[in-house]
Amino acid sequence: MRSMSASNDTSPGADGLPRGTGWHADCCPSRRGGPEARENIIMYSPCPSTARSLMIVAASACALAGNAAAADAPKAAMLLPGSINDQSWNAIGYSGLMAIKALGFDVAYTENTPDSDDATAMEDYAQHGYSVVLGHSGRFLSAAQRVGPDYPKVQFIVGGGAAGQSPNVASIDYDNAAFGCQLGVLAARMSKSGKVGGVYGLEGLPNIVAQAGGFRLCAKTANPAIQVTIVYVKDMEDAAAAKEAALSLIADGADVLTGKLNAAQNGLVQAAKDKGVYVTGRDPSSVETAPKAVLTNVLEFWDQMYAKTAAQAKAGHLVSGFVRYGYNTADQTVGATLAYDKGAKFNPVVPAAVAAEVDGMGAKFASGALKIAPTPDDAKGGR
Repeated sequence: MRSMSASNDTSPGADGLPRGTGWHADCCPSRRGGPEARENIIMYSPCPSTARSLMIVAASACALAGNAAAADAPKAAMLLPGSINDQSWNAIGYSGLMAIKALGFDVAYTENTPDSDDATAMEDYAQHGYSVVLGHSGRFLSAAQRVGPDYPKVQFIVGGGAAGQSPNVASIDYDNAAFGCQLGVLAARMSKSGKVGGVYGLEGLPNIVAQAGGFRLCAKTANPAIQVTIVYVKDMEDAAAAKEAALSLIADGADVLTGKLNAAQNGLVQAAKDKGVYVTGRDPSSVETAPKAVLTNVLEFWDQMYAKTAAQAKAGHLVSGFVRYGYNTADQTVGATLAYDKGAKFNPVVPAAVAAEVDGMGAKFASGALKIAPTPDDAKGGR
């Protein structure tokens, strides 16, 4: 687990690294007496096993470094279940934190947060002056709901959650059911074997139910004869386990795969590449790994969703409840889109008629002509 902090100055330092990032759980005795405002200096000092509270205090102190104005800036912190370098869910969350930073916040984050630390970590940040505390996974919802009432002036935001709590706990997400549905139709149209599969984690989590259930429902609507098999892995970060699950689906005849994982998504993509089948990703970087295998990606706009909520909190308007961004959102903040690369939504291998059908589903969701409501049974593991 790492706790890190970034000031608003991210221009390159003398070492070529950006200012405002790096290790800040500093163990140097000279710095234990209190925060020092040391302009343009980055401390890259990994702290061995000290108490978590010291890590947070040190991170909070170093966030003050830079200039006098930074000390008055509001502060936002994010808890992530995995590494920001996973080229998937956690990297996407970090981009959202950087969008909040652009609003004038000093920011900090904790990677690889153990489940058992969720509530403690949120409370640590709230205690040390962070006015916005984010948990980048639906698993952080229960922790936010427990801690939120004790810090009524702090905005708690759960990315991928499905409920909130008045007055200061908000869950935000994109419309997983709609995008799962689109991926299901795409998979059904592209499959030659008549078998498709999905690999997911966090079985039973509402947004997983929505996307996995939407995938199965709409694949079967597009082709009633298609066989849809869903497999759940225990760890969203375990690429090896996801690859093994994907290989089992491929061995059973599946020739199009999908999934909603964190770092483990890379294992899913690699399996598809190795075995010459199709797959969908969570970030266009997957195309760099497997340009022939990836059909499209669900590109998630967490930068927009997080920044919008943080801006409201900064203006003094705390948000609560569940906010879903979809094709029918009034201000056009859709939360996600399909993207193969910067210039196209789909791999050129997708026939134009199929691409038009899948892309056109967005307008039907927006108008209300197309509606789905996946249930846990729709998302169950197996066939």
